[in-house]
Amino acid sequence: MKLGIIGTGNVGNAIALAAATRGSAREIVLANRTRKVAEAAAVAPANHEASQYGIGIASARIAEMVLRDERSVIPIGSYQREFGVTLSLPSAVGRGGVTMTLPPDPSAEEKSGLERSAENLRTALKRVTS
Repeated sequence: MKLGIIGTGNVGNAIALAAATRGSAREIVLANRTRKVAEAAAVAPANHEASQYGIGIASARIAEMVLRDERSVIPIGSYQREFGVTLSLPSAVGRGGVTMTLPPDPSAEEKSGLERSAENLRTALKRVTS
């Protein structure tokens, strides 16, 4: 499998290294960088801010789940028709993206909080789309 990564940012570097070291890709195609640059940037987080490496590694893991059709369950954002917004809920992720959401069994207080959060998101969405 070939993994193409476009761009020059550190997130792309981290995705490339994570995919290579986890065996997700036999060949890595890096646009605007060499593999040595990607490896050097990804293994030297002390020289950079570290958050992009977490994002890169998480992105690589999600890509693996999709490419391998793993149907792994992780908390991931997807549109929730019941709430009318995108929420991060435990969901199975595979080749078709989110294939199933596993609804939590919240207490009454947690359900109320989740509904308030969804309402806040709907309100914010209306402000930016109106």
